[in-house]
Amino acid sequence: MNSTPLASPELRRDFRAKSFDFASFLFGGATGLATLLILGILAVILINTLVNGWSGLSWRFVSTIAKKDFFDPDTAAILPMIVGTTLRVFVMTFFVIPVGVITAIYLTEYAHNTSVFTRIIRSAVNNLAGVPSIVFGLFGLGFFINFIGRNLDTLLRYDQPTWGHESILWASMTLAVMTLPVVIVATEESLKAIPTGLREASLALGATKLETILKIVLPQALPGILTGGILAVSRAAGEVAPILFTGAAYFIADLPHKLTDQFMDLGYHVYVLSTQSDNIEKTRPILFATILALLLLTFALNVVAIFVRANMRKKLRSLQ
Repeated sequence: MNSTPLASPELRRDFRAKSFDFASFLFGGATGLATLLILGILAVILINTLVNGWSGLSWRFVSTIAKKDFFDPDTAAILPMIVGTTLRVFVMTFFVIPVGVITAIYLTEYAHNTSVFTRIIRSAVNNLAGVPSIVFGLFGLGFFINFIGRNLDTLLRYDQPTWGHESILWASMTLAVMTLPVVIVATEESLKAIPTGLREASLALGATKLETILKIVLPQALPGILTGGILAVSRAAGEVAPILFTGAAYFIADLPHKLTDQFMDLGYHVYVLSTQSDNIEKTRPILFATILALLLLTFALNVVAIFVRANMRKKLRSLQ
């Protein structure tokens, strides 16, 4: 039996030299440089914010309420902004995830891909993802506040506007509509990644389609669903335009107590500090400290969501 001798190291090196593809090397280097450029820009932004904002960040700054002029570094505080931003993100998540998951389940498990109705839904979702955020703010003002809110006040016969004005609820609902495509697309991709054999095995054992979705498909797709929630939180935490007309207030010397209250927001407060100050050099430390607080809050919300997703994945692996 003849055996083919192994190539010598010299021949292997010569083969690698002859098979060198300059175009592939150039394309790989370009993609690597693009990645480094993005990371470099991110690092510059973070370092600049950290250097300029760290000196203005203190426990008093983040844990008290500014009773006087919030342009003064000695009295400025951002506790109402932190509470307002956190509340609107949590309320938005409460609304957007159930609606997004249900829509994705319908598109993946029930709808026919060739039907006109399904194509209309997918087209609507894709177009919704490209709408400017300021348009969502105007939509929230017209639909949630002027239509739903004022009609609720009329129906319930309130003497004073209770639902028909800017509030945390309507701002969160507007953000939920804006981030709905993110949750739908992420959930749909997660559902499609579940092997069809799991569905067929469940149905073969006598389970209904609904039982299969609730007990087999959704638990397996839960990490992907939470990924969609993380992306929605990341986008909504720093948005300002959708809440300008639906809930954000210039200044309130108190914390919000119910969903119908207006609120202060970190993103809107950054806009106010950068455009309404008489002495921008004096307010610069407060501005960068507020930006830093917003970044840290967004990071903390994402960490919580990632931690929940990691625990879900760990439990699913233990059950397999």
